[in-house]
Parts: sequence; structure tokens; C-alpha cells
Amino acid sequence: MSIYVGNLSYEVKEDDLRQVFAEYGTVKNVQLPIDRETGRVRGFGFVEMESDAQETAAIEALDNAEWMGRSLKVNKAKPKTDGGSSGGRRGNYGGGGGGGSSRPY
Repeated sequence: MSIYVGNLSYEVKEDDLRQVFAEYGTVKNVQLPIDRETGRVRGFGFVEMESDAQETAAIEALDNAEWMGRSLKVNKAKPKTDGGSSGGRRGNYGGGGGGGSSRPY
């Protein structure tokens, strides 16, 4: 499992985040998504720690903590879902169907 860290400063680096979470255990991985258009950090990241106990300790200590001038939002990351938020296109959109056609075919 990993930890979601939100409301991060746009100036944060992976090493900065790693150091903060290392106070609560062994950090296995840090990810800071980058905005494709601006090339800067998107304001959130993910931290993976060695054990659930370490993750829980970090979440309890750092949620709502002030860091780099911001109040952090720290919680268990929710699993990524397939399909995104668009819902896909299903059904007969715009397709005639049904009787009552006035076309002489």
C-alpha cells in the first residue's frame, strides 16, 4: 500500500519528501507526478514505506502538519481504477433506430 500526500508545495523535491517520511520508517519509493504542460510538480505525491505500521505512524503524525508553508493532507492512497472519469460511450447515441421513419425506402 502507499500513502497519498496532498497540498504539497510546488517547490518540493523527492528527496525532501523522503527525508520527512524517513523519520517514521524506511521509505521504499517516492513519486511526485509532474504536470505535462508546466513541467512542475502537481502538488501531490505518493510515498511507499516498508510496513503498514510505518505508514500508519507517518499518516497519524503528518496529516494536517504544516510543512514548507502548507498544511499537508496525508492518508492511505486509494487504488487506481481503470477507465477514468469519463464513463465511456455506451448505447446508441444519435442512432436512428425505432419505427416511424418518413423515408421512402
